[in-house]
Amino acid sequence: MIKQAIIPLAGLGTRLLPLTSVFAKELLPINGKPGIEYILDECIEAGIKNVIFIISKKKIMIKDYFFNDIFYKKIIKKKKDPRIIQEYKKILKYKKMIKFVYQNKPLGTGDAVLKSRKFIKDKFFLMLLPDDLIIKKNCSKSMIKIHKRFNSSVMASMNVNKKTVSRWGIYKLYKKIDKKNFLIKDVIEKPSVKDAPSNKAVIGRYILPKTIFSKLIKQKPGKGGEIHITDAIQSLIKENNKFIAHNFSGKYLDCGSMHGYIKSTLEIAKL
Repeated sequence: MIKQAIIPLAGLGTRLLPLTSVFAKELLPINGKPGIEYILDECIEAGIKNVIFIISKKKIMIKDYFFNDIFYKKIIKKKKDPRIIQEYKKILKYKKMIKFVYQNKPLGTGDAVLKSRKFIKDKFFLMLLPDDLIIKKNCSKSMIKIHKRFNSSVMASMNVNKKTVSRWGIYKLYKKIDKKNFLIKDVIEKPSVKDAPSNKAVIGRYILPKTIFSKLIKQKPGKGGEIHITDAIQSLIKENNKFIAHNFSGKYLDCGSMHGYIKSTLEIAKL
């Protein structure tokens, strides 16, 4: 059973400037609730017990958000407001789950994952990218079911516009398992339109094997001088490790851009 999750949070959030010049993008409210809490709630519902946040010194406000006990205790002592008490209890619940790891140089998602290696105990773990919200159905929960069925790595997948493939990790199918699940033959990080093997993209949910750390340790920087998790996954695929693309049923929201952030608030407000 998968009980641990990694959430990389050290990114600079340049697509959300100027807001992110002073504020961590993961704490920006989406319909009145910080974006990171949607990710944590997804983890809890999927049965995750421990979450590793990878932050940087520049994102220390994320840690402060979960460790502001003195502030809450003073307010509750004065006001005894049931809403504030409930919010504090929720924060305490999250705090018990979270460990913090630091990635002070933005060297890519692969490097961020590598920082967490000493905390990962089981053969497989979940990774969630906070820019990608999936609402209406718990994507992590459905991926864990697929993992249990096939004892393999799983990645969330959806079709994207061919013109936008350079934003994503794009994969090539090996064979169909069923209506929503496919074996992956190759995966390429941010290919050009010309070089993309398909328009099938990996979205920000991954169930990865612990063996990926041995690849990340040796991996050289790829596109943009960063260490990409996609390149390590491709190395494992070449060694006949099974990776399944799971076409999730929920609705995808991109919270990493200004347009996407505004749209996400409007969409969640409808729920």
